[in-house]
Amino acid sequence: MTVLAHQSDTLTRDALAVLQPGFEGTTAPAWLLRRVGEGLTAVGLFGRNIASPEQLAALTAQLRAERDDVLVAIDEEGGDVTRLEVRGGSSFPGNLALGAVDDTGLTRDVARELGRRLAECGVNLNWAPSADVNSNPDNPVIGVRSFGADTHLAARHTAAYVEGLQASGVAACTKHFPGHGDTSVDSHHALPRIDVDLDTLQARELIPFKAAIEAGTKAVMSAHILVPALDPTRPATLSPQILTGLLRKELGYEGLIVTDGMEMNAIAGTYGIERGSVLAIAAGADAICVGGGLADEATVLRLRDALVAAVREGTLPEERLADAAARVRELAAWTLRARPDARPEGSRASGIGLTAARRALAVTGAPGPLSAPYVATLTPVANIAVGDETPWGVAAELASLLPGTEAGAYPEGAPAADILAAAGDRTVVAVVRDAHRHAWMAEAVEALVAARPDTVVVEMGLPRAEPRGALHIATHGASRVCGRAAAEVIAGA
Repeated sequence: MTVLAHQSDTLTRDALAVLQPGFEGTTAPAWLLRRVGEGLTAVGLFGRNIASPEQLAALTAQLRAERDDVLVAIDEEGGDVTRLEVRGGSSFPGNLALGAVDDTGLTRDVARELGRRLAECGVNLNWAPSADVNSNPDNPVIGVRSFGADTHLAARHTAAYVEGLQASGVAACTKHFPGHGDTSVDSHHALPRIDVDLDTLQARELIPFKAAIEAGTKAVMSAHILVPALDPTRPATLSPQILTGLLRKELGYEGLIVTDGMEMNAIAGTYGIERGSVLAIAAGADAICVGGGLADEATVLRLRDALVAAVREGTLPEERLADAAARVRELAAWTLRARPDARPEGSRASGIGLTAARRALAVTGAPGPLSAPYVATLTPVANIAVGDETPWGVAAELASLLPGTEAGAYPEGAPAADILAAAGDRTVVAVVRDAHRHAWMAEAVEALVAARPDTVVVEMGLPRAEPRGALHIATHGASRVCGRAAAEVIAGA
């Protein structure tokens, strides 16, 4: 059944208001503008929607011509997860690099500068930062997106990030509540489960979220994870005990609760997006994020109609939907009132990302004389949050410093002998990402170092393996500026 949308239909407008959908293209399609006019209050942007800052500013202006307080959201963590610079790599290091430096002033300044760039383009809601404590080093989806494995370090940097971002007039959305760090499954693919007791959750996972709430985070994103100590049957996104009981009542959070992407298989593959969305709003969520994979008008209408039907059938209280819509509109109103403070002065602002990346390096050994090395990048399959569109590594940056540098990419299964043959008599620079999680990668590095003791190793993921090679550089992330900082060390620049 299709429910016709009329401007006087409060229920339909509320159902549209709680959706944060995506779309295809670099301009706003007619159907999206029409739905914004009918009550849709938020839109989500992804890498496919962004070609340049100028184009993005024009796109957001299109949306605001329909509704001046529209929430324009983006998944811009900086570091490995970037949408603003999806085709070239981020100008900012990610959370792990900032945690490695452990200077909350630096984290605050990085977030403020990132927020300033988003605000300049008309983006006013950022689905960041990740407050997850990376307590499981084998986690396939968090890793360098976390500030680290230390709870209190993660808490103080989460708070600093929230403060910096919101000082630029961009609302922070702290994620993934109640904490995605101790999982071994990627919720894009299946439903992860965290089997720890309540005391552990209180002492570890929840501390950074409490810090974010105290710092005034405007939004919190729920995780599609099962936490039996809190709710033995439903994932956090669909759990009244977790969203209303824990987040609202126990932690006293009054801001917007946003779901993670509802088309992720942890929800779509178990409940379906329509039923999942109804259950999420009923559980206490205020906004439904969808659009990473399903980005068309039909998806918006399916979810709108499912919410309206649930109210009319009595399975979703009308007051709960109205409360959710009111919270969305309240945040939209805040974005109109918010005014950024002064940007950091001089080079602290313009070069803050590279400055932070340089400070985050952990260097073991010393660079030998290099002229034109051979860069071998060992490439794992990227997780969905990071994506495979964004380039990473040190090859391009090193080539700009050492002309004549050559490079090759090597997937799982490529023997070290192939790298050595391609390198010839050049020094090998082996670039890896989470070598501790990929046995083939670690074996290749061992073989390269055994054959060529002068090999340089650059670890751009979580640095868990022992340093190898004549020079070992841990960058704590794979953003463009992390690659640049490593290249400078290798080249002796």
